[in-house]
Amino acid sequence: MAIEVRTISVNDKMQKGYSYALVMGINEGFDPDFKPFYTPVQMLNMGIFEGKYLNDCHDEFPATWFKNANVSNHPNPKLNYFGIKSRQSLSVWRDKGWIYGPDPRGWFQWYCRYFMGRRLPEVDPIQIRRWRAFARHAGQIRKNCEPKDMFCRPRQRQALLQWSHNSLI
Repeated sequence: MAIEVRTISVNDKMQKGYSYALVMGINEGFDPDFKPFYTPVQMLNMGIFEGKYLNDCHDEFPATWFKNANVSNHPNPKLNYFGIKSRQSLSVWRDKGWIYGPDPRGWFQWYCRYFMGRRLPEVDPIQIRRWRAFARHAGQIRKNCEPKDMFCRPRQRQALLQWSHNSLI
């Protein structure tokens, strides 16, 4: 099915004058090696990044994404699904070189834009490899926890959620 290419213009606190094309339909045309467990909406509703994510990006993404999202103007670990702090600051991500391409907020911003239909051949493979590598944390939970023991390794579970891997294993 052919899609009408749409252009999204971004003007938020971290990015001004950036635009990108949506060349796929929403949640369509994913790389076969990329099978995220959660949609961005599910992640926002469950509670990620202490509620402090995409707060000023409501114009870029559908309003329905934020209807039931656990967001806050200030980081609040209690808003995370597992109720604990489980993130590093953006400055740490920058210092470690973990920000790729035109997504200054990192992997989740890339995923949201990818989910919407943006494709960047020079960036997508890098981010998909990073997502696949993060699955190692699920292995640690399986090795060290009883199945579905949500109190075992909650930081790793929260991190899995924030990378769209099944955190409820």
